Amino acid sequence: MQKIPNVLLANGKSMPQLGLGVFKVTKATEVKNAVKWALDAGYRMIDTAAFYGNEALVGEAIAESGIPRSDLFITSKLWNSVRGYDETKQAFNETLQRLQLDYLDLYLIHWPAPGYVESWQAMEELYGLNKIRAIGVSNFEIEHLNDLMSKTAITPMVDQVETHPYFQQKDLNKFLTEHSIYHEAWGPLGQGKSGLLEDPVLTEIAKAHDKTVAQVVLRWHVQRNEIVIPKSIHENRIKENIEIFDFKLSKNEMAKIEAIDTNERSGRDPYDTEWLVETSRA
Repeated sequence: MQKIPNVLLANGKSMPQLGLGVFKVTKATEVKNAVKWALDAGYRMIDTAAFYGNEALVGEAIAESGIPRSDLFITSKLWNSVRGYDETKQAFNETLQRLQLDYLDLYLIHWPAPGYVESWQAMEELYGLNKIRAIGVSNFEIEHLNDLMSKTAITPMVDQVETHPYFQQKDLNKFLTEHSIYHEAWGPLGQGKSGLLEDPVLTEIAKAHDKTVAQVVLRWHVQRNEIVIPKSIHENRIKENIEIFDFKLSKNEMAKIEAIDTNERSGRDPYDTEWLVETSRA
């Protein structure tokens, strides 16, 4: 079983540097198998969200695993249609019920949809009550973070954003580092849309290390000091994704990967205000 290193968040809480993402996994057998295989392989972090519609299945899989709660790190997220102080607390409690948990290790505002300041203030209270061990945001760009930090008491501990070698988020990464906010990468393998896993530079590096391209990409994230949550419903890939702590990319290899950045997203744009407003009404 692989041992995943922990990172230390700004509030002193430990968080595994690699976990399992379950975005777009909704079939009961797929969710529960993925979580079971991940936990068996040595994962201890599971990342879900209210919007994914699979919190209850994740909760069942966790309960069935028999692993002590204190050994696990569970993340969920507040969807765009829930904004405001009371509404956020209610949604959080519903998430806890679905997951069959007494607390969350990390709770994130999923997108910078209108009303995120009021929701954050509710999360600050829940954090103060120790119902959440760490609070953060997802898909927040520098402008959103500056706005949030100027109006609230607690700086987010994590920002989970689309990041991969074709979209490296260099300016945001620098900003997060400067403000002691941990950079967490979603879609770390390009979501299968970008052709990233066939990139010739990455393929060459993978051959040199006798690793898969996916393992090289995940190793690149780790060496950038990012937290990473690759999604998979395949047992062999779930196991492969964790086998990245037995090799290291050289400075030259890191530089080669840095050079293939096209600065193009595969997913939604956090500045798509029309979509943010539309989903906040849903």
